Amino acid sequence: MAILRLSPALSPACAVVSFPCRPYSQLLPRPPSRSTLICLAATPKVPLPIASPASLGDDPSKWDPAECDALLRGGEQVASVLQEMLTLMEDMDMDGAFEPVAVELVAQGVIGKRVDEMESGFLMALDYMIQLAQKDADDERKSLLEVIKQTVLDHLTKKCPPHVQVVGLLCQTEKKESRHELLRRVAAGGGVFKNDKGLKCQIPGANLNDIANQADDLLESMESRDTIPDRKLLARLVIVREEARNMMGGGLLDERNDRGLTTLPEAEVNFLSKLVALKPGKALERMIRDVMNGKAEGADNIKQSSADSHAEQEHLTGLSGRGSVSGRKPRPVRPGMFLETVSKVLGGVYASNTSGITAQHLEWVHQTTLKILQELAF
Repeated sequence: MAILRLSPALSPACAVVSFPCRPYSQLLPRPPSRSTLICLAATPKVPLPIASPASLGDDPSKWDPAECDALLRGGEQVASVLQEMLTLMEDMDMDGAFEPVAVELVAQGVIGKRVDEMESGFLMALDYMIQLAQKDADDERKSLLEVIKQTVLDHLTKKCPPHVQVVGLLCQTEKKESRHELLRRVAAGGGVFKNDKGLKCQIPGANLNDIANQADDLLESMESRDTIPDRKLLARLVIVREEARNMMGGGLLDERNDRGLTTLPEAEVNFLSKLVALKPGKALERMIRDVMNGKAEGADNIKQSSADSHAEQEHLTGLSGRGSVSGRKPRPVRPGMFLETVSKVLGGVYASNTSGITAQHLEWVHQTTLKILQELAF
């Protein structure tokens, strides 16, 4: 069958040789596993790259030696998994319609007994090999590697704490009402329920505060980067955090929502000051939409030469057109941090008992931003 007769590029030898090698003297000790902190499930056709490391780049000479070492070790394990899968499927005689099912079943068996022994670079190597398959336009090889990756993520998900599993489930739930129902059942202790198709599914019990904090931690790790690789995933995490927080008893002023943010970020404050100066409407919504999609103030920082950077420093402005407090270009406006800033300002308005037009305006900004993120996320 076609999916089993893999091209030479898929052979274990090529899978290992395709990674750039460095002398052993340059290799550092293996870094700790990155998959122990983050592991979420995703649908097989559109895997969510939460458990995957950042791209290594196209120039192997600029790779970190520790990451290169992890990549090589992970590549050896990927090659070993492929070899075992091929061995198990050599004697299987399936019709074309059953080929994908057979591959998934074999992957479950092979990965299941190896998941506890996987190197930290296993997912990194898988991502690298998937990128190579994309460049080579080899859909057959890419499909098989993605099945392996999804199987690994599924096994890691089962080993995660309940609140981490819930974040993964919420990220795959498109309808707002369904997410709220899921959160209510999770908060009530979980259990076995029937879904829309009549199939039984196990839902873990978890604390709403733990769910919100987990989503916030993931957001912080993604938004701290210079570039956002997956804005759709970022939007989903923001929605999960906000809906989990909103469902807690105290709402916006619940003390459990205070994560220690004492100084508001400069970029988000600058953007919010522009929004509150304008009347709510289509123009304001368009400004928010552009930033949430990574345009205007939300555009990723592109590294500039020192001369260009110095020239730009002379024209930096801060709040209301005044000079930048830090003297440096603010980071891009990020969706998660922006809504965090809006919530902090709004909470301060309510706490000081001065609610009025400003509070209504901020509420409109908050709700409009969530609506735009919902459209972007699914």
